[in-house]
Amino acid sequence: MLPGELYFALESQAWTGGMAFYDPGSDGQTAARAYLVTAEQFSDIAAQEMYKDPGAMLDLTKVLATGRAEMGTGRYETLVCPGYLDGHPVLTFTAPWGMRDVQWNAPAATYLRHLGSGLREAHGWPVKRIAEYLATRPGAAGHWTAEAVASVLQTKDGTPSGR
Repeated sequence: MLPGELYFALESQAWTGGMAFYDPGSDGQTAARAYLVTAEQFSDIAAQEMYKDPGAMLDLTKVLATGRAEMGTGRYETLVCPGYLDGHPVLTFTAPWGMRDVQWNAPAATYLRHLGSGLREAHGWPVKRIAEYLATRPGAAGHWTAEAVASVLQTKDGTPSGR
């Protein structure tokens, strides 16, 4: 669990609907999944999310020293280090803005299913808890009910029946 809030905003070209962002400055906690990767691997993953060519090493000096480094103004171009896990820095990327600085947008069913799968694997949460968590995140709240998210999580293709 990371300090801060998960929210959905903008429009995903791949998933359609809102994309997940992390606001480390907001109250609350964000369920996360960690992978132990090298600095080179992290740089490649971040480059792909930033729509940049992989291969160049990111300078992680500032994010490791201060907890935050803006690599650009686009979505997923801000590096964040919210802490350490087993002696390793936890690094992620998000938008340079806070969740209250952007219009929220509800995520698509298939994206919720993808996120739910990760939460189930990482945290061992049952469908009900995952659905309640995702349905109450800003952007999803008011558009998705826990029951509708649970239905998505329990279907093979991520499309809820009757929705």
